[in-house]
Amino acid sequence: MADMEFTFSGPVVEWRGPAPYFFLAVPVEDSDDIKEAARGQEYWGQVAVEVRIGDTDFTTALFPKDGRYLVPLKAAVRRSAGIEPDTDLTASLRLVARLV
Repeated sequence: MADMEFTFSGPVVEWRGPAPYFFLAVPVEDSDDIKEAARGQEYWGQVAVEVRIGDTDFTTALFPKDGRYLVPLKAAVRRSAGIEPDTDLTASLRLVARLV
């Protein structure tokens, strides 16, 4: 897997389950590029990444959903970066090699 970085903008979406979860939706075109770059590195469809939103860096795994990826936004990350639901964000992410 090449050391690739992706930068994109997308909406913050809320999924209401037993507790609310928030995600940054990756555009379909970028999701397609990420899927190709991460071929063989997925684990149950998820892709390990390092993410930067503003001055906040964190690691997570992208979730596949409806032909695109979603970036999970933990409460600590949302507070640190001042992220609110229903806003558009710009993020950069880098694929992280999964240890086998």
